[in-house]
Amino acid sequence: MNFLQRIASVIFTLFGVATVVFFLFNVLPGDPAQMMLGQNESSEELSIIRKKFGFDQPVFFQYAHYINDLSPVSIHSLNDEFTGLSSNNYNYLHLLTLNNKALVLKWPYLRESYHKSGVEVSDIIRDTLPNTAMLAVAALLLALLLGVLMGMLSAVYAHSPIDRFLQLLSTLGMSLPSFFSSILAAWIFGFLLHEYTSLEMTGSLYALDDMGESYQVVWKNIILPAFVLGIRPLAVVTQLMRNALLDEWNRGYVKTARAKGMSASKILWKHMLKNALNPVVTALSGWFASMLAGAVFVEYIFGWNGIGKEIVNALNVLDVPVLMGSVLTVSFLFIVINQVVDQIYIYLDPKVQSN
Repeated sequence: MNFLQRIASVIFTLFGVATVVFFLFNVLPGDPAQMMLGQNESSEELSIIRKKFGFDQPVFFQYAHYINDLSPVSIHSLNDEFTGLSSNNYNYLHLLTLNNKALVLKWPYLRESYHKSGVEVSDIIRDTLPNTAMLAVAALLLALLLGVLMGMLSAVYAHSPIDRFLQLLSTLGMSLPSFFSSILAAWIFGFLLHEYTSLEMTGSLYALDDMGESYQVVWKNIILPAFVLGIRPLAVVTQLMRNALLDEWNRGYVKTARAKGMSASKILWKHMLKNALNPVVTALSGWFASMLAGAVFVEYIFGWNGIGKEIVNALNVLDVPVLMGSVLTVSFLFIVINQVVDQIYIYLDPKVQSN
């Protein structure tokens, strides 16, 4: 697949995601206009809100507007109040103007939050996504380092009590729901053992200093959520590494190396490890993308200010633009990560490229 085909595939995939997400959130029960006004609503205010945000238009008309706002090349009325082109911080390039219509080149416009007046969804994602990405990377590194070591140890001592113990830990790790393990870890390490661990039950990466004047980085707050988020991929990496090494041990090149007198440890580190990492890398690609979206419970329970916590808050108040913008962002990252992993997989196994 060449570069243009990959770009076309990404565009069509995102278009499909945007379509599904838009209609999914627009058929959910609830009225965003009523959620915005709360209990002090009146028919006049509801009418104003619905007209301002286009709720009074047919759903397919709203859909066309939304896709037009997302598209990098789009058509807009110069007086269109729903496009966001009038924003002082929004940059666009006029390509053509005809009959009060402008063809413009712009960044995808994710609109403004319904419940944070004047705050664009792109700004919310910009503030929260780095925290989630940092949490996901920390969890993934933990899972990769410990999982590879545990998988190697399990393979070396296959069918021994050590192997059975590590497989038991892996099974428990895969079976624990994230919300349960989050509560359990926060209670044990943040409450019962707080005197010894100095860890808090909740907390984000940034916190106000003792004077309450400026924010400072609190690195210890990432330990518990990263540990909990990395439990399931750690179990997967351990099992995959063990099985892959056991399969590689019976390959012809290993038997040849053993016949030449090469030590088992040298065969393991120099030859088997690289080949055994192929299924691990493939699995981690999906895990990293899913952790960006699946950190919802972990972030909410630990109070980590990431995109997962923002999604929960948006669901509670039916802030549809934030929900759709967050889902589209995670989907885009998922696609990009898969493309990068494909290239890594080709490096690890050049035979893939020839196919």
